[in-house]
Amino acid sequence: MNIVIAGAGDMGYHLAEHLSYENKDIILIDTEKDILENISSRLDVLTVWGDSASLDILKKANVGQASLVLAVTTSEKTNIVTAMLAKQLGAKKVIARVRNHDYLEPDNQSYFHNLGIDSIISPSMLCSIEISRMMKNSTFSDVFEFEGGKLNVVGITLDRNSPLINKKLSDSSTNPIFEDIRIIAIIRDQLTIIPRGDTVIRSNDHVFFISNKKAVDSIKELINHKEVPIRNIMMIGGDDLAYSTALRMESNYRLTLIHKDKERCKWLSERLSETLVIHGDYKNIDLLIDEGLEEMDGFLALTESSETNIITSLSAKNHGVYKTIAHVDTREYIHISHSIGVDSLINKKLVAANQVSRYLRKGKVEAVTGIYGVDAEFVQYVVTKNNRLTKKPIRELHFPSTAIVAGVIRGENVFIPDGDFRLEMHDKAIVFALPAAQPILEKLFN
Repeated sequence: MNIVIAGAGDMGYHLAEHLSYENKDIILIDTEKDILENISSRLDVLTVWGDSASLDILKKANVGQASLVLAVTTSEKTNIVTAMLAKQLGAKKVIARVRNHDYLEPDNQSYFHNLGIDSIISPSMLCSIEISRMMKNSTFSDVFEFEGGKLNVVGITLDRNSPLINKKLSDSSTNPIFEDIRIIAIIRDQLTIIPRGDTVIRSNDHVFFISNKKAVDSIKELINHKEVPIRNIMMIGGDDLAYSTALRMESNYRLTLIHKDKERCKWLSERLSETLVIHGDYKNIDLLIDEGLEEMDGFLALTESSETNIITSLSAKNHGVYKTIAHVDTREYIHISHSIGVDSLINKKLVAANQVSRYLRKGKVEAVTGIYGVDAEFVQYVVTKNNRLTKKPIRELHFPSTAIVAGVIRGENVFIPDGDFRLEMHDKAIVFALPAAQPILEKLFN
């Protein structure tokens, strides 16, 4: 598969890195020659120096033969023009990165489709949706929804007081609660385990549960965790991610936003009608305390500095804040996310990469969701053929040991399947898989 990426900034680099791991042929376009030389020394990609909105540059990058073109420069106009021209030159699918919130309204999508652009994405907007979901389900550090919440996957680190500790899964599964719940993955010492009946859960394991919508509260009962309602939230940062998140959340929470740039604070206060915007140095913990940190239920650290976000979140935790979420840009931080002490870490580049990944899979794929800090993902496949997938129970389909059918959505019905379950045409199967399983899964579902 040939993929062209326009823009070698943070997002373009991350996508190139992510896709190169999957043995895709990548061509990266950028106007900065030094950046391209640095990237080509690190990644197995081809580079083209120039403006991606130029027909000559796009032809040089051979976009006419591209399966996918990703226009993710820092210029919204460049991205739209690049995507339009790439489509006209013969690219199969084109995606443009945008910032304008109006462009992302459902009623406005048809304008871009008419221009030949298959999809537009905003990393900040996608990330703000994830943050809102995490805060709404504040008990858990990870929250993923499928089909509008018909199936939910949640993750939480279990401490020594959890009733599941030092028990085999087969022993716990006799609990009636497990009829609508399943443990589908365990992260232990940065190792991903797909559990079996004889797997023993240990203290400090980060455990992922899948359940239907009604059973999420049963998970809280199962792990003996009492949830604290979130009403008051402090946010630090003022860039597009902070603005998108505040805009999404201000009507549901009492929100205080602190940012260090005075002019940006004025801009934010003019556009956020229900958010208290304060100009100040968010690195100053005394200032945060003076502005009510100790009375907050939630804390969102969304500045441009990963280190600042982590440190202030840890400080917020030490001052009694129940739920903390920090945005980080560094891959190394994501990989230690389950032991760093912050409740949840999020990375907008990974969120955007998940959105893009569904265009790269074989078979009919409706969603791809990566897990922060884990080399594994959830893929939502649609069963489109009356083949062996529908003629045998799951246990006889020779699924790889590094994958599991975590849930199935059949119309309005939801199933947590066991080995005797049979898939049917048009089922939506939520599969949790490690990278090694991907080629086999694509053959099964293609």
